[in-house]
Amino acid sequence: MFLNLFTSLREAQVPVTLREYLTLMEALDSDLAGTSVDDFYYLARTTLVKDERNLDKFDRVFGATFKGLENLLQAMETAEIPAEWLKKLAEKYLTDEEKAQIEAMGWDKLMETLRERLKEQKGRHQGGSKWIGTAGTSPYGAYGYNPEGIRIGQDGNRNFRAVKVWDKREFRDLDGETELGIRNIKLALRRLRKFARTGAPDELDLDTTIKETARQGYLDVKMRPERRNAVKVLLFFDIGGSMDWHIQQVEELFSAAKSEFKHMEHFYFHNCLYEGVWKENRRRFTDRTPTWDLLHTYPHDYKVIFVGDASMSPYEITMPGGSVEHMNEEAGAIWLERATRTYPHTVWLNPVPQNQWDYTQSIRLVQRLFSNRMYPLTLEGLDGAMRELVH
Repeated sequence: MFLNLFTSLREAQVPVTLREYLTLMEALDSDLAGTSVDDFYYLARTTLVKDERNLDKFDRVFGATFKGLENLLQAMETAEIPAEWLKKLAEKYLTDEEKAQIEAMGWDKLMETLRERLKEQKGRHQGGSKWIGTAGTSPYGAYGYNPEGIRIGQDGNRNFRAVKVWDKREFRDLDGETELGIRNIKLALRRLRKFARTGAPDELDLDTTIKETARQGYLDVKMRPERRNAVKVLLFFDIGGSMDWHIQQVEELFSAAKSEFKHMEHFYFHNCLYEGVWKENRRRFTDRTPTWDLLHTYPHDYKVIFVGDASMSPYEITMPGGSVEHMNEEAGAIWLERATRTYPHTVWLNPVPQNQWDYTQSIRLVQRLFSNRMYPLTLEGLDGAMRELVH
């Protein structure tokens, strides 16, 4: 069964290695989990899962793998148990008086009394020693302590609580295949960080202060510039048309990016990049910025991110005059090539699900123009895009 957990995790694309599996086996041999399924769940999760994005997958696989074990434990509760075992269990939990009463009744009497009590009792009973219910010492009911008790109405093993842990799916939002929220976007964007200390020395350098004080023999306070994210980002957003379906995702991305990057500029375009972009959509026809000016204004070390569904007529990419809004003298593909040449670290984020890309010719065209540096707008896709920009 443990091997099934390992193979099932591999099939679910959770990157578990044989060394990690053997570590789990060593931990079990050392009795680190004891007999508690709760403890085993946490031990297995700690040993086998290295990335928080895989926690939800682990919960699903764990639940599917050990569902059979839960059923087996329940079946064991209702199976015939040797009388000697029952007697030992009775010695552990029951008083002498209670044990004498059980032995005096005998099995046949026990069953007869059960039938009578079922007729007498109305409703659910909790605790006690007579009525059929739960958590009592009566020979009948569920969760009780009677060694010859008959299990009635118990729909689960009270000692198998780990099922509740994985059924809660508490890590669903961390799944790398889920759509993004602002919090998850911020976590993914943090991969695109390059800290530097620039500006006035207005922050206490504690380590250097201690070192220099010890060396000099007197207090020598040292200051340093504040540590900031030095990465510079240029964002291009496709706006209007079919992108209206993805407004919420793009707004969340923009909100998260503004809080993560101090040096960030953004511009808008429609469907494909042409000779002009704009900062305010309501002034898109009256206040445009020439694309040439952008390419000569922002240095090559900027990280550039295009955000759009790339869903349009192929002519809008490949032909002069292909734009649906104006007469473009040069094809959109030429401007996209200029952007990718000017900025070596450029990616395209696409809110369309990746499994649908091959059905749209324009998406495939843009994907080729970006040398396959197109990523889906999911947590995993954004993480991959940030890795590409870092390199």
